[in-house]
Formats: sequence, structure tokens, C-alpha cells
Amino acid sequence: MANHLSSKKRIRHNARRAEFNEARRSRVHTFTRKFESALSSGDKAEATAAFRTAESEIMRAVTKGVLHRNTAARKVSRLAARVKAMA
Repeated sequence: MANHLSSKKRIRHNARRAEFNEARRSRVHTFTRKFESALSSGDKAEATAAFRTAESEIMRAVTKGVLHRNTAARKVSRLAARVKAMA
């Protein structure tokens, strides 16, 4: 257990940040799942629209510090390849 006031505050702060980060990560997963369902439906226009929103959400997670930029780039690249393979 922390003894210093600053370390107690740091524990509270970290818990709060973890909640925010969990929510942001969850949004990324949600939009990725929506993309997956759009892809499986076979409609290219719907899949492209879902890809755009998923890409936007992934990049937003990067700016918020939830994902590393290379991880996000890899995820977006794989999603884009799947949209391209649809044609």
C-alpha cells in the first residue's frame, strides 16, 4: 500500500486513466467487429464505409495513446487488404 500522498494520488489517477483506455480500446474492437460483419455481408460499399470508420477509430486510439502507431498501421493495413481482396 502506498504511503506518500503523491503515490496515493498516482494510484487514483492510473485507475481513472485505465477506465478511459479500456473504453477507447473497446470502441476500437466494436468498430472492427462492425467491419467484420460488413465484410461478411458481401456488400463492398458497406464494407468500405465500415473500414473508414474503423480506421478513424483506430487512429484516434493512437492519438489518445491507447495503441502504438505501428500497431495501428498494421491493423489498418490488414483491414485495407481485406477490403481490396473483396474486389
